[in-house]
This record gives sequence, structure tokens and C-alpha cells, in this order.
Amino acid sequence: MSCFVVRTTVSDKMAILLRKVWESVSNRSTSNSNSYSSSDRQQQMVYVQSSTGAFDRMPLDIFMIILKFLGPKEVAKLTVVCKSWKWIVSDNPLWIFFLKNHQESWDSICFAETHLRFGYPVQAFPNQMPQLSFMHIYGQRTQVPGSVIIDGGSGYCKFGWSKDASPSGRSATFLEFGNIESPMYSKLRHFFATIYSRMQVKKSAHPIVVSIPICHYEDTESAKAARRQLKEAIYMVLFDMCVPAVCAINQATLALYAARQTSGIVVNIGYHQTSVVPILHGKVMRKVGVEVVGMGALNLTGFLRDLMQQKNINFEPLSTVRSLKENLCYVALDYESELLKDTQASFEVSAEGWFNLSEERFQTGEILFQPRIAGVRTMGLQQAVALCMDHCLAAGLTGDDGWFKTVVLAGGTACLPGLAERLEKELQGLMSPSMSSGIRVIPPREADSAWSGAKLVSNLSTFPGSWCLTKKQFRHKYRRSLW
Repeated sequence: MSCFVVRTTVSDKMAILLRKVWESVSNRSTSNSNSYSSSDRQQQMVYVQSSTGAFDRMPLDIFMIILKFLGPKEVAKLTVVCKSWKWIVSDNPLWIFFLKNHQESWDSICFAETHLRFGYPVQAFPNQMPQLSFMHIYGQRTQVPGSVIIDGGSGYCKFGWSKDASPSGRSATFLEFGNIESPMYSKLRHFFATIYSRMQVKKSAHPIVVSIPICHYEDTESAKAARRQLKEAIYMVLFDMCVPAVCAINQATLALYAARQTSGIVVNIGYHQTSVVPILHGKVMRKVGVEVVGMGALNLTGFLRDLMQQKNINFEPLSTVRSLKENLCYVALDYESELLKDTQASFEVSAEGWFNLSEERFQTGEILFQPRIAGVRTMGLQQAVALCMDHCLAAGLTGDDGWFKTVVLAGGTACLPGLAERLEKELQGLMSPSMSSGIRVIPPREADSAWSGAKLVSNLSTFPGSWCLTKKQFRHKYRRSLW
């Protein structure tokens, strides 16, 4: 009897709400129904029976507009009325509409929920997964706890909340904590304690996602042991600090996820060097080989400083040069042709005044492709990526060679305008016609690529269960596995 009363009350309330919204939209155009499939639009009418008998027959598109006006919370209540109501309001396009109105972009939600929801390793064939219920996904995402994100970085660390659009603070990396003789555990303990103190958060209240810096590149036993030791130390420190669940992922993998990819070659332009990392289905292919170029963001900033000094352009802190690099510099598609152009531009640096640069604007980024200009003896970026592609092809890991033709740029310096286009052009010139076909270089969507990838993972409807380890799982499972 009580169940019947509850259903009747909900039904009555919904009927009143539907009547009010019906009055406001009955005269509207039905053009808003474009988001539904052609098969849906072919259904001209839908039966909607409430306990009050308020609705007899109503066009489907008008009914869906009414549901949109009601919003997700009220629509979800309709599922308890009866099976027919539950079937109607469980329509995937309707809940996709609600998800699109979230702070996150729809393409990031769609990618994450169709590729990453089942955890690591990622699904190799996401199209073969069972049909997803976006109503269920919507409900799960609203209940996902806020997580702490710490992006280790190569120059500095970024930290903040998973629900925020960007990191809330910066810090030195964990390698800079303590002195050179300090054990790794002590450095990490000091590092994480400092971050938690700055965020003013209770350690035991939230899961954490940690991006691990790209290091120990080789596939040797000693490199494997070093990687394992670092990752194990991260887990041990955080669990000793009573963190409930920990997710530790390689930086390059997170940058790949931020680009909405699960396979490809990640070119991470770090602070001191650039790493070219092949990744297949979310797993770093160390057997193929990680290429390392001795050229990073610091080299570009230093080279621009030298060029400015040669022209007697006065400046005080190095941060002024970095600001000019970020706001005026770009990569030329054709370096020799660019030298013949007038490329002068100005930028005002706070507390320093206006600065005028010309050819320095594109000469700075050119050293990524011609390191010798800056007096650096290393291979160019295009050569390192081409070499990685050759190794991927020779490895024959899959029947499809297309996975390594997707190149994802990551890091703040990777945001230089024109870099993606220039690298793509250089690769097409270096590779054979059969290899060059289909190559695409994806620029970073934002400077903090690894942070964005961690945000995708930490806001998944299945988080933290599918990606994190608890202390109990770490003790019983992780110590018996090799990373």
C-alpha cells in the first residue's frame, strides 16, 4: 500500500510539472529534435499515461523538449512511476543532452566513458563493448568523489582538485625535496605532506591521482627495478598517510588520454629534455624504445635570452624571457622563407614594459628541428619521432600500423603555434610514401596535458574503483606484480 502511495504522489507531481511545461512549449517549433536519430523521429506519437490521465497522445519531440525543461533530477524521478515511464525517460540522447550541459566538454565525457571506464589496460576495441546507459552514467558521475590531482612534472609540479578546470597551485617536483642523500621515501613524504598542507585537505577524505614523471626509459632490468621502486614508494607513502585510494599513472599516458587517444606516440617537451614515447592501448611500449632528445623548454628560453642579449635588449628576470617566448614565439612552416619576411611584433611584460622581437620569434622554436643553431649536439625532433615510428613498424605489435602514426604533443612548449604543422611536414618528408600516409600530429588542447588526462580519469563514472588501488589491494596484489 505504501509503495502505491509513493508512486501515486510522484506521478501526481510529475503530471503537474508536465502540464506547466507543456503550456510553455506547445507553441514552439519542433526544430530542437535534431539531436535524435532518424528512427526516433519516425515515431510520430508516444503514449504517456500518468495516474491522473493528464496525457493521452503527444508527439515524441515535444515530449522530449518537456523532459529537457524538467531537468535530470525531476526526470530521474519518473523512473519509479511504472515500467513504461522508465523506458521513455531512459532514452540515451536525452541523457547525452544533460551531460552536454555539464562543465566538461561532451567529447571528453564520451571518450572517457567509452574507452577508460573499465580501467587499465584500456579496452582495445571499445566499439565492441555493451550498450552503455547514459542515464546510469550521469547518476554515477554525480556521485564520484572529488579527488586530489598531483602532476609530477619535469620542471615543477601542478596540484589541485579534479572538479576544477585547472590546477590550483604549483610546487617544486618531489626530486627537489630533501638533499641528494635523502632516501626516496623521505623525499616523497615531505613532498606529499607539503602539497596536502597547501591544499588544506584531509588526507583520508579523498582519492588521489598522481602522474609519474617520464624517467628510467630503458627496457633493462635495472630500469624496470627503478621504475617499480619509485611507483611502490609513491603508494607506500600515500597509504602511510591514510589516503584511501591511489592511482599512479605515467605522464605520457595521461597526455595521450587528454588528446582523446589510447594509442600513439607522445612527444613530451619537458623542462630539460624531450621524450618520444610509443604507447599502445594505454601501455608504454618500452620494448620498442623511448627516444630522448637533449632539448627542452629551458634550452628554448636560454636561446631566446641569448638572441635578445645579442641585440642589446635589456631585461631583468629570466621569467621575462619565458613570458615573451610563450606570447610571441612560434614555429615557422618553412624556416628559410620566414627569414625573408617582416615578423616584428610587440608584447608588454608586467613591470618590465614593452618588448619588440622579429626573427627571434621563430628562431627560438627552430632549435627543436635544428639543434645545431643553438650549439646543441643532438638529433632533431623530427628525426627522433621518425626513428620511433621505424621501431614501432619493425616491432610488428599489431596487424595495423596506423596506431603509431598518431603523434600527440604535450608540455607547455608544445603549445608554440605552428609546431604541430611543422612536425607533420617534416615527418612526411622523412618517411616513405607508404609510411607518411595517414600521419597526423595533434597539438595540446592545453599546456597542462597530464593534468587534463588525470582529470578525465578521476571524473569517470567508475572512479575510483576501476583505476585506484586501496591499501589492502596494494599489499596483496601489487607487490607480486612487475611494472
